[in-house]
Amino acid sequence: MRSVTTIRHAAMLAAVLSAGTATGAHAQFSGDPAASGAGEAPSADAPASDGRSAKRAEGRRNQRQIDVSPYLEIGQVLTADLKNGGDVLTYTTVAAGVDAAIVTRRAELSATLRYEHQFGWGRQGDTDVISGLARGRIEAARGLNLEGGALATRTRADRQGADSGLFIGDASNVANLYSLYAGPTFARRIGGLDFGAGYRFGYTKVDVDEPAILAPGAQPQDIFDSSTNHVAWASLGARPGDLPFGWQVSGGYEREDASQLDQRYEGKYARADVTVPVGPTLALLGGVGYEDIEIGQRNPLLDANGVPVRDANGRFVTDRSSPRQLSFDTDGLIWDAGVMWQPSRRTSLTARVGRRYGDTIYTGSFSYRADHATTIQVGLYDGLSSLGRGLSGGLAALPTQFDPTRNPIGGGINPCVFGEQGGGCLSNQLGNATSAQYRSRGVQATLASRFAGWSYGVGVGYDQRKLLAPLLSPIGSLNGTKDESYYLFVSAGRRLDVDSDLSLSGYVNYFDNGAPGASDVQSAGLSAAYSRRFWRGLTGTAAASLNAFDQEGFNSQLIGSALVGLRYNF
Repeated sequence: MRSVTTIRHAAMLAAVLSAGTATGAHAQFSGDPAASGAGEAPSADAPASDGRSAKRAEGRRNQRQIDVSPYLEIGQVLTADLKNGGDVLTYTTVAAGVDAAIVTRRAELSATLRYEHQFGWGRQGDTDVISGLARGRIEAARGLNLEGGALATRTRADRQGADSGLFIGDASNVANLYSLYAGPTFARRIGGLDFGAGYRFGYTKVDVDEPAILAPGAQPQDIFDSSTNHVAWASLGARPGDLPFGWQVSGGYEREDASQLDQRYEGKYARADVTVPVGPTLALLGGVGYEDIEIGQRNPLLDANGVPVRDANGRFVTDRSSPRQLSFDTDGLIWDAGVMWQPSRRTSLTARVGRRYGDTIYTGSFSYRADHATTIQVGLYDGLSSLGRGLSGGLAALPTQFDPTRNPIGGGINPCVFGEQGGGCLSNQLGNATSAQYRSRGVQATLASRFAGWSYGVGVGYDQRKLLAPLLSPIGSLNGTKDESYYLFVSAGRRLDVDSDLSLSGYVNYFDNGAPGASDVQSAGLSAAYSRRFWRGLTGTAAASLNAFDQEGFNSQLIGSALVGLRYNF
């Protein structure tokens, strides 16, 4: 009897490993936290052999919830540099927006969208700001989902520049960023085989308001313009049963075309994987395959002194007559091996070591659901990425149900979101609108929970980027430059009574710049907002924040801000 029970547990473990067939194949592409455990830690909706996980997911979908809340808002903002005796700036903000949370049997959506006009007083100019975040999924047929996501926000144009935490008016080092992705995914078990496939289209665009002000001797980075990317993958596998191990064959293709310097990324792979249960809660993983990746770009135009020419927004001007040169080129055998440990339905740990990109890589994931309200997720990643591909992968990894939170002063989207499905952060994708392709390695962890009336979330991570550029290019000196980022974001909120709410948030960022002559940048901030409903949909808000940053040896500020406003929810 004991051996039968062991076999049953091993089969259940292998079934969970096979449940992420489609996403596991997709995870071969990205070097972001999104992919580190995409096919290794099953999602809440992944099928399990005993049917209980599937029933719980179906129960959530059957809890129909449609909450769409449009609003109008007006506020007065005051902000001042408390350290350098700077000017006190004030402006009036008028905004219209909508927050939505939809859960039906076949659809899930979370979204927040806002248009804001800032009327400047004195030297503060008028500004229009569009911001929003959306992530959704529709079940078009059994096993077939249509997924999508979108982001509109303001971010830093150059990570070497100022990081005030607020993007107000015509401040320097500000970029408007827009990104979206959409595509179908398919995962279904047919005739004892697990089929998976998917396609994703992504588009990203950056507009620069004001170039960064850098320390003397520092060279500004080339700023991202726009790109499109396509990802397609498919896989076929079987769970242990007729054979004492599970198997999967998969393949995929990815391409990105960026307008800046006519960059092109093209990658394809094919591989075979096996899953060998060695106990009730432990399985060995192994895979081998072939990949072919090329990254190339044209040269920037040079002036009479041999210096790259930049346009008014600080971008390199492309020399269309120059041939495309490769900044990265690899093809050949890839492999990895690892373990997965799943002692319960609440806990899963995966760790892998392998060979890709002509180098040794380490990846892994950990997920733990302590109860219905507390989720911990950790991802270790290593891969090739860019601003466009990184945002597409990051958006796809966000939960479809989250609590939309914004900076109470600037109104911008916070870099991390949290909900009952867990959390996700875009911190390593945001904060630097560089056009460079790069090797990305790092770790990211999120905690989302509810306790004693509070809802809170924590996102923390480390990211290292090794820039890629053609060695014989005029900007070949950038090749191999390593930048390192450390980030922490915390948010908390609770309902004080039936008519009032309190929210708190804070962040700490540190950027270790690897470019010659460039300064490191560190920043931190705290904010608090109190809201009280006066009558029906009319709510008053008072908020305050303190933000500090330091460009080492060059520029530092301590910025205090306050807001009072009214919102009417329809």
